[in-house]
Amino acid sequence: MEHTQTPALVICGHGMVAQRLLEQLVATGHPFSRIVVFNGEPFAAYNRIQLSSLLANQVRESELELKPRSWFRQHKIEVYNREPVTAIEPHQRRVTTASGRTLAYHTLVLATGASPSRLGLPGEDLDGVMTFRDLTDTRTLIHQAQTHRRAVVIGGGFLGLEAAEGLRARGMDVTILHRSGHLLNRQLNPAAGELLKHQLQQRGLTVLTGTEPAALLGKHQVQAVQLSDGTVLATDLVVLATGIHPNKALAEAAGLACDRGVQVDSQMTTSNPHIHALGECCQFQEHTFGLVEPGYEQAAVLARHLCQVSGSPSFTPGEIATRLKISDLPIFSCGPITPGPHTETIEWQDYAQAVYGQLLVEHNRLTGAILLGDTSSGPWYSGLIRSGTDISRYRDTIAFGKPYCDAAA
Repeated sequence: MEHTQTPALVICGHGMVAQRLLEQLVATGHPFSRIVVFNGEPFAAYNRIQLSSLLANQVRESELELKPRSWFRQHKIEVYNREPVTAIEPHQRRVTTASGRTLAYHTLVLATGASPSRLGLPGEDLDGVMTFRDLTDTRTLIHQAQTHRRAVVIGGGFLGLEAAEGLRARGMDVTILHRSGHLLNRQLNPAAGELLKHQLQQRGLTVLTGTEPAALLGKHQVQAVQLSDGTVLATDLVVLATGIHPNKALAEAAGLACDRGVQVDSQMTTSNPHIHALGECCQFQEHTFGLVEPGYEQAAVLARHLCQVSGSPSFTPGEIATRLKISDLPIFSCGPITPGPHTETIEWQDYAQAVYGQLLVEHNRLTGAILLGDTSSGPWYSGLIRSGTDISRYRDTIAFGKPYCDAAA
């Protein structure tokens, strides 16, 4: 058991958002004499975005490190890996970890992330049924790809597509099952989704949309996936990539207000004034967060709040742009993907070059953008969407991008 005379800033979790918070606190000049990070993973914070590149054998594991150990020593930040917080006592302002360690805190930050959703299918507990969420998962998938030939990925969102492409790059025969009628249905419209499907099939993936699994078959090791129409697909490996849910159990057990995630205000404060939450585990108003960009914005807001910077900003979730690259095919999406009753649609397509674009305009303001193949104008479109800029002076040329519009104007 450990007690301290100097109540600490304690952070539960050490993902990319928690690491960004640490960096912001250091840069801003934090008031804490001690910062302690309890991390459930075996590894200090690493670049999760690069896991798909690691799976596809495009980067080395060492390249995922965000900061060397010396950085934490230099800034007197204690990081305990493989030691998650298991209980919070808000009235005593104390945490207990998996090792039995207890530590008093002055301020507590929950950055516990999210967990992969399960489908509740018969056979989900068979060997060879995996998720693709962290470095441990990625190491296991790399090993599986060396010893098995066939894989089925359930879920055609970006995590599923990245897993599928990574396994294909490792030499596996991969089939993607997606319940929706088109891939990336939260980021792309049907036309863009169909073009993406065509490109992935050209690269050797099998893509089945409008398809649901009914059961995973096998005695001990998964051997097949049975579809809802009765079709059976033989496989050696199944990857579940069907979404995530915020890790809120620790907060709920401590009596903090939770809905789908840990509820926070615009300063990332929970229902307890000494406890904050950010990243995938938190919920602001009706919003939860599965991308790193809003987590980084939350880290900046919380760091300034904890450092008591005057005029600190509040967190306001805007339209977050999604930038992906699947099979070297860049994808950009921001704002709504389907037009409303008063929406103008600007659309272009070059099927041979795998280029597609759709812009949604309402009252001379850009509200949504989808780009496939050529995403160079994405940041500009994203800025226009977030700022609500009047685009009437270059409305007719906006599809050609900012340089053309600037020249025309």
